[in-house]
Amino acid sequence: MATKVEDVHVIWIVEGLGCEGDTISVTAATQPSIEDVVLGAIPGLPRVHIHNKCIAFEWGKDFMDWWYKAERGELDPFVLVFEGSVPNEKVKAEGYWAALGADPATNQPIPVTDWIDRLAPKALAVVACGTCATYGGIHAMQGNPTGAMGVADYLGWNWKSKAGIPIINVPGCPVQPDNFMETILYLLYMAAGMAPMIPLDKEGRPTWLFGKTVHEGCDRAGYYEQGDFATEYGSPKCLVKLGCWGPVVNCNVPKRGWMNGIGGCPNVGGICIGCTMPGFPDKFMPFMDEPTGAKISTNLISTYGSVIRRLRSITNTTDNKEPSWRHKGKELTTGYQPTWRR
Repeated sequence: MATKVEDVHVIWIVEGLGCEGDTISVTAATQPSIEDVVLGAIPGLPRVHIHNKCIAFEWGKDFMDWWYKAERGELDPFVLVFEGSVPNEKVKAEGYWAALGADPATNQPIPVTDWIDRLAPKALAVVACGTCATYGGIHAMQGNPTGAMGVADYLGWNWKSKAGIPIINVPGCPVQPDNFMETILYLLYMAAGMAPMIPLDKEGRPTWLFGKTVHEGCDRAGYYEQGDFATEYGSPKCLVKLGCWGPVVNCNVPKRGWMNGIGGCPNVGGICIGCTMPGFPDKFMPFMDEPTGAKISTNLISTYGSVIRRLRSITNTTDNKEPSWRHKGKELTTGYQPTWRR
């Protein structure tokens, strides 16, 4: 961004179809934490004001005033964060699927889709937080009655903000806390004129966060290569045969951990169920079944993996001995004699 700004507001709607688990997850962020961002502990950032009902001091009218100020253009710039799936308000006879606040003129609830319509065109950037907001998530699975969708499905995948920024998707069920806060931090540096356009993949995800697969960052990947698979939970080996989709899922959780570098699905013995992917959950169910194609790939890898394991075992045994030139039988041949032998 060319013009440096002093204040940036984050208008964070959590009233989409969801569980507010993304907000709760983000409160555990440490790189950076919400507190560090809001309290100005990070050099170079403008002052940041986050408006999220789960962490707000205000309530009622005082809380909603920020939404109306953003709508009137009085908060410039602001980042619009949406959490939860976007329902299709046109597929029902009456009522509403999800709403936030009440219309002062009619005293009727305002559907969240109306807030997207009102605020997105005026936002510096639109960020979809969590898989429900990015691609529809669980609420958008086959047979749902709400017509749920992601923000990009609602606004259009070619939509861009007034600053020319595409919709930014930070998926996860829930979102990995540092992934989200790091994305917000990047946008804040953009607002401060200190960062180039945020790099995104074709699914709208920040490339530095989602450019690799779970498998590529997993400590268990070496077992896969050797064709050594877990057959029950609690094993340290590769979990593919137990239903792990890690080899094909874009996610950095095994490398990053969950909080302070600790935790994360495969790191604590859990399978990857593909929650950061646009096809989640339909394409990954039933969750505990061996993934499609895994039987073929694991059978192939097991054939040569067992040979590799045996060869490595031989080399390991050999390398666990000192070089022969150092010893002649039981005597050391390097010319050194311990003092106790003198």
